[in-house]
Amino acid sequence: MSKIMGFMEDKFMPIAGRIGSQRHLVAVRDGFVAIMPLIIVGSLAILINNFPVQVFQDFMLKIFGKGWKSVGGNVWNGSFAILSLLVAASISYNLAKSYNLDGLSAALISVASLIILTPVTEDWGISFAWVGAQGLFVAVVTSLVVTELFRVLINSKFTISMPEGVPEGVVKSFKALIPATIILILVGLLQALLTAFAEVSLHEIVFKVIQEPLQALSNSLPTAIIIAFLNHLLWFFGLHGTNILGPIIDSIYLPLIEENQSLFSSGISANDVPYIVTKPFFDSYVFMGGSGTTIALIIAIFLVVKSKHYRTVGKLSAPAGVFNINEPVLFGLPIVLNPIMLIPFILVPTVLTIVSYFALSLGIVPKTVAILPWTTPPIISGYLVSGGSWKGVFLQIINLAIAIMIYIPFLMAAERAQLKKNDEKGDLIA
Repeated sequence: MSKIMGFMEDKFMPIAGRIGSQRHLVAVRDGFVAIMPLIIVGSLAILINNFPVQVFQDFMLKIFGKGWKSVGGNVWNGSFAILSLLVAASISYNLAKSYNLDGLSAALISVASLIILTPVTEDWGISFAWVGAQGLFVAVVTSLVVTELFRVLINSKFTISMPEGVPEGVVKSFKALIPATIILILVGLLQALLTAFAEVSLHEIVFKVIQEPLQALSNSLPTAIIIAFLNHLLWFFGLHGTNILGPIIDSIYLPLIEENQSLFSSGISANDVPYIVTKPFFDSYVFMGGSGTTIALIIAIFLVVKSKHYRTVGKLSAPAGVFNINEPVLFGLPIVLNPIMLIPFILVPTVLTIVSYFALSLGIVPKTVAILPWTTPPIISGYLVSGGSWKGVFLQIINLAIAIMIYIPFLMAAERAQLKKNDEKGDLIA
């Protein structure tokens, strides 16, 4: 075990650390985080519109009339329906700020470039089919490339300088004028060439060649296991696995939950939507209490452990753990760099990923159709993400029971090791 840990610390961790701090990946991660409130609001709007309780539906219809769902539909239009535009602006802003550049100018140019690349409808409107989650991949790439071009042009002095005394907003606007002109001309030329020679848009090419195969792969059990494994391996070594993998998880899995939500809002049941593995799949069924399903670990501590240290950590960690905040137990027990806890910390989420995947794929539990705040406690989250089904709650309870049973023998072994260590210290002192 010590040789394995030594190898991981020497070889794997430096690479993972550099990936986690890489400028462009950080910008993608922070870009998705910034728009998460809008995503959650849009998701809840659809969930309310299609809440599967007839008494609720009849009540809303009686009070507000036939058009009561239009409010939720409008909220959807201002959030999920334009997800790609929001992501492009947010990522570009964060990347530009990391270079100490004008983030607002970069964001506006990125959005303008993305609109140029987006197909239009027959009446010359922007196609909602491509400014939502389906165009997410192009939005991410466009925001990164455009911002890098903006940086190069700004640093190459392709700018207009204004005299002193001119308001700062005007200075920034004119400084971005020439870079914006060059970038938009290049993007416009690319779109014209694609239209003339391929008769398809960049969105359609990327979706068919890259995004569609990736979505099919990401919806598989092996990919879900790999994601769960890597997330917890990084956390074990003290690296924020959720943040490091965030750009990948958000880019791949947000379109899947958006598709599930869209079909659910059209009247299709949560059992019949296509995608099993989504971001809420992990958040609600695997990461209960935080990475490692540590709320189960806290429960196991209270059930079998007598060690004062462990029980104190459990008491202090429990209130935060209910809301999926688990740093107190990760670093207080500790789990991080604790060889005894390595196996259950990785084994529990792997097993729960497998159990949850089969429960959803076999139709025992409805698939996920809502995105919730990551701090939503278990039981509540299981009910809501499954479209208002108690089967989602039942799966969470089963998963918690499985996790507790896995953690118990390792906790008992860790307690025995701690007691033996204390006895040895006592003998030395005596």
